[in-house]
Amino acid sequence: MRVPFLYRTYVALSMALLPFASRHVINKLRKADVPTHRAHERIGHATENRAEGTLIWFHAASVGESLSVLALITRMGAALPDAHFLITSGTATSAALIAQRMPPRCVHQFAPLDAPGPLKRFLKHWHPDAAVFVESELWPQMLRRTHAAGAKMALVNARLSEGSLKAWAKRPKLAAYVLDVFDLILTQNDAMAEAMVRIHAPAARVARGQNLKSFAGPLPTDEDLIFETRAALGHRPLWVAASTHEGEEKTVLAAHKLLLEKHPDLHLILGPRHPERGTQVAQLISDTGLSYTHRSRGDLPEGAIYLADTLGELGNWYALSDIVFLGGSLLPIGGHNPFEVAQSEATVLSGNHVFNFAETYADMETAGAARLVADAEDLAAQIDGLLCDSQRRNTAVTVAKNFVNAETGKLDIIASRLINALGLS
Repeated sequence: MRVPFLYRTYVALSMALLPFASRHVINKLRKADVPTHRAHERIGHATENRAEGTLIWFHAASVGESLSVLALITRMGAALPDAHFLITSGTATSAALIAQRMPPRCVHQFAPLDAPGPLKRFLKHWHPDAAVFVESELWPQMLRRTHAAGAKMALVNARLSEGSLKAWAKRPKLAAYVLDVFDLILTQNDAMAEAMVRIHAPAARVARGQNLKSFAGPLPTDEDLIFETRAALGHRPLWVAASTHEGEEKTVLAAHKLLLEKHPDLHLILGPRHPERGTQVAQLISDTGLSYTHRSRGDLPEGAIYLADTLGELGNWYALSDIVFLGGSLLPIGGHNPFEVAQSEATVLSGNHVFNFAETYADMETAGAARLVADAEDLAAQIDGLLCDSQRRNTAVTVAKNFVNAETGKLDIIASRLINALGLS
């Protein structure tokens, strides 16, 4: 296939901008306490040895994408006992969470920047036999250079935003050139499969897959912390508001104030999506006049609210309550992963803006495993109904758990399709 002019232009720009981009990403990782030698993985300097034999590379940019493929790696590892795995991501947060849940025979590296030098160093060292890219990471040079290095390639959990689809549609030659590298493209739903074909993905290699986030497994827990927190709470009723974004905490706090009028002992565990916002959220709580304690200061729950502004502890809060509200949904952010809540044996409440998981929420709502709310009054009413009716609450929890269990049986099918398409069997 002829190299498009836009691709050649992109390569030239990436070379010119590399000094600035590399300085920015390395400094960002160092500020997040990543050691300097590991931060330099972003410019292609490996810090681990390549294992002998077959190496399968998984690239996932975000925290959610990274965690979503760990179960798939584990299942493929069981089917391919001699294979080794490399997982790359771009952020310190994703690296820390991956380290907690790393599958056997797997190493993590920070992904190389999409420029000739970093990619040449990366591919020369790792030389993957197969590469699997997750969701929306379509870096042109990373894809074309990996293909040129001889790796079989797949895109899984494919999901592009409307903006991305429009951008690629305006550049048909570049889109066809980039997407032609994939031996298999598995999308999250039929609509995305059709959209990928419209932007010139090879139709014969595109198929509907499954949302991998349904396979991620329960979040890690600390039994000692759960015991201490339960002891501090006693028999108080409890709900959790997790992964909230700026602008959403006010709605959550308003709902909690309404609930306290009928349930004066009710406790809220409030976990902002970005723990560094802890001080800001603490001020919002103070402004309401409600009492609270602060997880990042080492406190245990007391008063009306527990501000859980720490990283990697969300599984503990899910384990403590069977009523969980998921943020990123009261505003047009797209929602967060409801499977993690259901796997922790809790029912899911969410705002209406869940376009990142539209089909999942639709199915969960139909099954009675999730409920969508519009505002503080609606949220308070839903929680009140669950608190007052234990049978309704228990049924909602059971339905949510059954919904997730039914999804996990599909993981073997996806693993098998990848193994065959990538020539690993």
